Amino acid sequence: MKIKIIMPVYNDWEALKLLVSRTDELYKNKGYQISYLAVDDCSSIPYNAEDFKEFDLQVIHLISNQGHQRAIAIGLSYFADNRSADIVIVMDSDGEDQPEHIEDLLAKAAGEPDKIIFAQRKKRTESFVFRFFYRIYKLVFKLMTGNVITFGNYSLIPAHKVKKLANVSELWNNYPGAIIRSRLPFDSVPLDRGVRLAGKSKMNFSSLVLHGMSAVSVFLDITAVRIVMFAAVMIVSSVVGVFVVLYFKYGLGQATPGWATSVISGLFIVFIQGFFIALFILFMVLSSRRYTSFIPYFGYKKFIESVE
Repeated sequence: MKIKIIMPVYNDWEALKLLVSRTDELYKNKGYQISYLAVDDCSSIPYNAEDFKEFDLQVIHLISNQGHQRAIAIGLSYFADNRSADIVIVMDSDGEDQPEHIEDLLAKAAGEPDKIIFAQRKKRTESFVFRFFYRIYKLVFKLMTGNVITFGNYSLIPAHKVKKLANVSELWNNYPGAIIRSRLPFDSVPLDRGVRLAGKSKMNFSSLVLHGMSAVSVFLDITAVRIVMFAAVMIVSSVVGVFVVLYFKYGLGQATPGWATSVISGLFIVFIQGFFIALFILFMVLSSRRYTSFIPYFGYKKFIESVE
Protein backbone atom coordinates (compact mmCIF):
# COMPACT_ATOMS: atom_id res chain seq x y z
CA MET A 1 0.00 0.00 0.00
CA LYS A 2 1.30 3.44 -0.96
CA ILE A 3 0.83 6.16 1.64
CA LYS A 4 1.50 9.87 1.13
CA ILE A 5 1.89 11.96 4.30
CA ILE A 6 1.14 15.67 3.76
CA MET A 7 2.47 18.10 6.39
CA PRO A 8 2.48 21.91 6.60
CA VAL A 9 5.85 23.22 7.85
CA TYR A 10 6.89 26.60 9.18
CA ASN A 11 10.51 26.55 10.42
CA ASP A 12 10.01 23.13 12.08
CA TRP A 13 12.70 21.38 10.02
CA GLU A 14 14.34 19.77 13.06
CA ALA A 15 11.03 18.36 14.30
CA LEU A 16 10.13 17.28 10.78
CA LYS A 17 13.36 15.30 10.41
CA LEU A 18 12.77 13.54 13.72
CA LEU A 19 9.16 12.80 12.75
CA VAL A 20 10.01 11.43 9.31
CA SER A 21 12.85 9.34 10.72
CA ARG A 22 10.60 7.94 13.43
CA THR A 23 7.84 7.15 10.94
CA ASP A 24 10.23 5.35 8.57
CA GLU A 25 11.62 3.33 11.46
CA LEU A 26 8.14 2.30 12.61
CA TYR A 27 6.85 1.14 9.22
CA LYS A 28 9.93 0.02 7.27
CA ASN A 29 9.10 -3.70 7.58
CA LYS A 30 5.31 -3.56 7.54
CA GLY A 31 4.60 -3.59 3.82
CA TYR A 32 3.82 0.11 3.49
CA GLN A 33 5.47 2.37 0.92
CA ILE A 34 5.50 5.74 2.67
CA SER A 35 6.47 9.03 1.04
CA TYR A 36 6.20 12.58 2.35
CA LEU A 37 4.97 15.90 0.99
CA ALA A 38 6.00 18.87 3.12
CA VAL A 39 4.42 22.25 2.36
CA ASP A 40 6.94 24.92 3.35
CA ASP A 41 4.82 27.88 4.41
CA CYS A 42 7.50 30.42 3.43
CA SER A 43 9.76 29.55 6.37
CA SER A 44 12.34 32.07 7.55
CA ILE A 45 14.70 29.17 8.32
CA PRO A 46 15.87 27.76 4.95
CA TYR A 47 15.25 24.14 4.02
CA ASN A 48 18.40 22.03 3.75
CA ALA A 49 17.84 19.18 1.31
CA GLU A 50 20.97 17.40 2.56
CA ASP A 51 19.28 16.80 5.94
CA PHE A 52 16.49 14.83 4.24
CA LYS A 53 18.30 13.06 1.38
CA GLU A 54 17.74 9.63 2.96
CA PHE A 55 13.95 10.08 2.97
CA ASP A 56 11.35 9.98 0.20
CA LEU A 57 10.44 13.60 0.81
CA GLN A 58 9.16 16.24 -1.61
CA VAL A 59 8.91 19.87 -0.54
CA ILE A 60 6.54 22.51 -1.92
CA HIS A 61 7.87 26.02 -1.23
CA LEU A 62 5.14 28.66 -1.01
CA ILE A 63 5.81 32.14 -2.33
CA SER A 64 4.29 33.76 0.78
CA ASN A 65 3.10 32.70 4.21
CA GLN A 66 -0.48 31.42 4.02
CA GLY A 67 -0.99 29.73 7.39
CA HIS A 68 -1.10 26.00 8.05
CA GLN A 69 -4.73 25.53 6.97
CA ARG A 70 -4.10 26.96 3.51
CA ALA A 71 -0.80 25.08 3.31
CA ILE A 72 -2.78 21.87 3.80
CA ALA A 73 -5.23 22.94 1.06
CA ILE A 74 -2.33 23.57 -1.33
CA GLY A 75 -0.73 20.23 -0.47
CA LEU A 76 -3.98 18.34 -1.10
CA SER A 77 -4.58 20.19 -4.36
CA TYR A 78 -1.05 19.39 -5.53
CA PHE A 79 -1.59 15.72 -4.68
CA ALA A 80 -4.90 15.73 -6.60
CA ASP A 81 -2.94 16.79 -9.70
CA ASN A 82 -0.05 14.42 -9.01
CA ARG A 83 -1.71 11.39 -7.45
CA SER A 84 0.99 8.98 -6.30
CA ALA A 85 -0.51 6.98 -3.43
CA ASP A 86 -3.56 4.99 -2.32
CA ILE A 87 -3.95 6.74 1.02
CA VAL A 88 -3.24 10.31 2.14
CA ILE A 89 -2.40 11.12 5.74
CA VAL A 90 -2.64 14.76 6.85
CA MET A 91 -0.66 15.53 9.98
CA ASP A 92 1.28 18.32 11.68
CA SER A 93 5.05 18.37 11.29
CA ASP A 94 5.96 18.95 14.95
CA GLY A 95 5.32 15.39 16.20
CA GLU A 96 2.21 16.08 18.28
CA ASP A 97 0.38 13.91 15.76
CA GLN A 98 2.02 10.64 16.69
CA PRO A 99 3.12 8.43 13.76
CA GLU A 100 2.28 5.34 15.84
CA HIS A 101 -1.37 6.19 15.32
CA ILE A 102 -1.20 5.84 11.54
CA GLU A 103 -1.90 2.13 12.03
CA ASP A 104 -5.00 2.98 14.09
CA LEU A 105 -6.27 5.20 11.28
CA LEU A 106 -5.54 2.47 8.72
CA ALA A 107 -7.31 -0.15 10.85
CA LYS A 108 -10.40 2.06 11.09
CA ALA A 109 -10.27 2.80 7.35
CA ALA A 110 -10.08 -0.92 6.54
CA GLY A 111 -13.64 -1.32 7.80
CA GLU A 112 -14.83 1.95 6.24
CA PRO A 113 -12.77 2.33 3.05
CA ASP A 114 -14.91 5.14 1.61
CA LYS A 115 -14.67 7.44 4.63
CA ILE A 116 -12.25 10.09 5.78
CA ILE A 117 -10.95 9.05 9.19
CA PHE A 118 -9.98 11.66 11.82
CA ALA A 119 -7.96 11.26 14.99
CA GLN A 120 -10.39 12.34 17.70
CA ARG A 121 -8.50 13.97 20.56
CA LYS A 122 -8.84 11.80 23.68
CA LYS A 123 -6.04 13.32 25.77
CA ARG A 124 -4.12 16.54 25.19
CA THR A 125 -0.69 17.55 26.53
CA GLU A 126 -1.08 21.34 26.39
CA SER A 127 -1.30 23.66 29.38
CA PHE A 128 -4.45 24.07 31.46
CA VAL A 129 -5.06 27.52 29.94
CA PHE A 130 -4.93 26.14 26.39
CA ARG A 131 -7.26 23.25 27.26
CA PHE A 132 -9.68 25.67 28.99
CA PHE A 133 -9.93 27.96 25.97
CA TYR A 134 -10.11 24.96 23.64
CA ARG A 135 -13.23 23.79 25.51
CA ILE A 136 -14.70 27.28 25.14
CA TYR A 137 -13.90 27.16 21.41
CA LYS A 138 -15.73 23.84 21.01
CA LEU A 139 -18.74 25.21 22.92
CA VAL A 140 -18.85 28.41 20.82
CA PHE A 141 -18.44 26.34 17.64
CA LYS A 142 -21.43 24.19 18.57
CA LEU A 143 -23.59 27.21 19.50
CA MET A 144 -22.70 29.12 16.33
CA THR A 145 -22.81 26.28 13.79
CA GLY A 146 -24.88 23.49 15.34
CA ASN A 147 -21.99 21.07 14.72
CA VAL A 148 -19.61 19.36 17.12
CA ILE A 149 -15.90 19.37 16.33
CA THR A 150 -13.63 17.04 18.31
CA PHE A 151 -10.75 16.64 15.89
CA GLY A 152 -7.99 18.60 14.19
CA ASN A 153 -5.88 18.08 11.09
CA TYR A 154 -4.62 14.55 11.79
CA SER A 155 -6.59 12.36 9.42
CA LEU A 156 -6.63 9.73 6.70
CA ILE A 157 -8.16 10.41 3.28
CA PRO A 158 -8.76 7.78 0.57
CA ALA A 159 -6.81 9.03 -2.48
CA HIS A 160 -9.90 9.06 -4.71
CA LYS A 161 -11.57 11.56 -2.32
CA VAL A 162 -8.75 14.13 -2.41
CA LYS A 163 -9.76 15.82 -5.68
CA LYS A 164 -13.36 16.18 -4.46
CA LEU A 165 -12.09 17.75 -1.25
CA ALA A 166 -9.74 20.08 -3.14
CA ASN A 167 -12.78 21.44 -4.99
CA VAL A 168 -14.51 22.46 -1.74
CA SER A 169 -14.04 26.22 -1.38
CA GLU A 170 -14.21 26.09 2.44
CA LEU A 171 -10.98 24.06 2.46
CA TRP A 172 -9.11 27.33 1.96
CA ASN A 173 -10.20 28.51 5.41
CA ASN A 174 -10.36 25.41 7.58
CA TYR A 175 -9.60 21.78 6.79
CA PRO A 176 -11.75 19.94 9.40
CA GLY A 177 -14.64 22.38 8.95
CA ALA A 178 -14.51 21.96 5.17
CA ILE A 179 -14.93 18.19 5.48
CA ILE A 180 -17.91 18.60 7.79
CA ARG A 181 -19.44 21.14 5.42
CA SER A 182 -18.69 19.14 2.26
CA ARG A 183 -20.86 16.22 3.43
CA LEU A 184 -18.12 13.80 2.47
CA PRO A 185 -18.49 10.75 4.73
CA PHE A 186 -16.15 10.75 7.71
CA ASP A 187 -15.60 9.01 11.01
CA SER A 188 -13.09 9.25 13.85
CA VAL A 189 -11.05 7.12 16.20
CA PRO A 190 -10.12 8.32 19.74
CA LEU A 191 -6.35 8.87 20.04
CA ASP A 192 -4.08 10.72 22.47
CA ARG A 193 -2.14 13.75 21.30
CA GLY A 194 1.64 13.57 21.63
CA VAL A 195 4.29 16.14 22.50
CA ARG A 196 6.35 18.36 20.22
CA LEU A 197 9.58 16.66 19.12
CA ALA A 198 11.68 19.83 18.86
CA GLY A 199 11.42 23.61 18.94
CA LYS A 200 8.59 25.74 20.28
CA SER A 201 5.04 26.14 19.06
CA LYS A 202 4.41 29.09 16.74
CA MET A 203 0.81 29.30 17.90
CA ASN A 204 -0.06 32.13 20.29
CA PHE A 205 -3.40 33.23 21.71
CA SER A 206 -4.16 35.45 18.72
CA SER A 207 -3.37 32.61 16.31
CA LEU A 208 -5.67 30.27 18.20
CA VAL A 209 -8.53 32.79 18.15
CA LEU A 210 -8.00 33.34 14.42
CA HIS A 211 -7.99 29.57 13.86
CA GLY A 212 -11.29 29.27 15.74
CA MET A 213 -12.83 32.10 13.73
CA SER A 214 -11.73 30.49 10.46
CA ALA A 215 -13.48 27.26 11.50
CA VAL A 216 -16.71 29.13 12.28
CA SER A 217 -16.47 31.09 9.00
CA VAL A 218 -16.86 27.84 7.05
CA PHE A 219 -20.45 27.81 8.30
CA LEU A 220 -21.10 31.49 7.63
CA ASP A 221 -24.68 31.08 6.43
CA ILE A 222 -25.69 28.87 9.38
CA THR A 223 -23.90 31.18 11.82
CA ALA A 224 -25.60 34.22 10.26
CA VAL A 225 -29.05 32.67 10.65
CA ARG A 226 -28.36 31.87 14.32
CA ILE A 227 -27.11 35.41 15.02
CA VAL A 228 -30.15 36.91 13.28
CA MET A 229 -32.41 34.66 15.37
CA PHE A 230 -30.63 35.85 18.51
CA ALA A 231 -31.05 39.47 17.40
CA ALA A 232 -34.75 38.81 16.75
CA VAL A 233 -35.11 37.46 20.30
CA MET A 234 -33.48 40.68 21.57
CA ILE A 235 -35.92 42.82 19.57
CA VAL A 236 -39.03 40.87 20.57
CA SER A 237 -37.96 40.71 24.22
CA SER A 238 -37.38 44.48 24.34
CA VAL A 239 -40.82 45.18 22.81
CA VAL A 240 -42.53 42.79 25.22
CA GLY A 241 -40.58 44.36 28.07
CA VAL A 242 -41.84 47.85 27.15
CA PHE A 243 -45.47 46.64 27.24
CA VAL A 244 -44.88 44.98 30.63
CA VAL A 245 -43.41 48.20 32.03
CA LEU A 246 -46.33 50.25 30.68
CA TYR A 247 -48.77 47.78 32.19
CA PHE A 248 -47.11 48.07 35.62
CA LYS A 249 -47.06 51.86 35.39
CA TYR A 250 -50.51 52.61 33.99
CA GLY A 251 -52.44 49.40 34.52
CA LEU A 252 -51.40 48.59 38.07
CA GLY A 253 -49.93 51.96 39.08
CA GLN A 254 -47.05 50.21 40.86
CA ALA A 255 -44.10 51.90 39.16
CA THR A 256 -41.92 54.20 41.25
CA PRO A 257 -41.11 57.66 39.80
CA GLY A 258 -38.44 57.48 37.09
CA TRP A 259 -38.35 53.67 37.11
CA ALA A 260 -40.45 53.19 33.97
CA THR A 261 -38.47 55.77 32.01
CA SER A 262 -35.11 54.16 32.93
CA VAL A 263 -36.26 50.65 32.09
CA ILE A 264 -37.84 51.68 28.78
CA SER A 265 -34.65 53.56 27.83
CA GLY A 266 -32.59 50.42 28.52
CA LEU A 267 -35.00 48.25 26.52
CA PHE A 268 -34.86 50.74 23.64
CA ILE A 269 -31.06 50.38 23.58
CA VAL A 270 -31.48 46.58 23.45
CA PHE A 271 -33.97 47.01 20.59
CA ILE A 272 -31.58 49.23 18.62
CA GLN A 273 -28.66 46.84 19.17
CA GLY A 274 -30.69 43.84 18.03
CA PHE A 275 -31.94 45.71 14.96
CA PHE A 276 -28.47 46.81 13.83
CA ILE A 277 -26.94 43.38 14.53
CA ALA A 278 -29.56 41.77 12.30
CA LEU A 279 -29.11 44.47 9.64
CA PHE A 280 -25.31 44.12 9.66
CA ILE A 281 -25.42 40.32 9.37
CA LEU A 282 -27.98 40.55 6.56
CA PHE A 283 -25.82 42.96 4.53
CA MET A 284 -22.68 40.89 5.23
CA VAL A 285 -24.27 37.68 3.91
CA LEU A 286 -25.76 39.43 0.86
CA SER A 287 -22.40 41.08 0.13
CA SER A 288 -20.53 37.74 0.34
CA ARG A 289 -22.80 36.29 -2.33
CA ARG A 290 -21.51 38.86 -4.84
CA TYR A 291 -18.08 37.24 -4.98
CA THR A 292 -17.04 33.95 -6.54
CA SER A 293 -15.71 31.45 -4.01
CA PHE A 294 -12.04 30.52 -4.26
CA ILE A 295 -11.59 26.85 -5.20
CA PRO A 296 -8.17 25.61 -3.98
CA TYR A 297 -7.79 23.04 -6.78
CA PHE A 298 -8.06 25.70 -9.51
CA GLY A 299 -5.98 28.39 -7.79
CA TYR A 300 -3.30 26.68 -5.72
CA LYS A 301 -0.52 26.89 -8.35
CA LYS A 302 -0.09 30.65 -8.06
CA PHE A 303 0.99 30.24 -4.43
CA ILE A 304 3.79 27.78 -5.24
CA GLU A 305 7.28 29.20 -5.74
CA SER A 306 9.05 25.89 -6.38
CA VAL A 307 8.92 22.15 -5.76
CA GLU A 308 11.94 20.03 -4.85
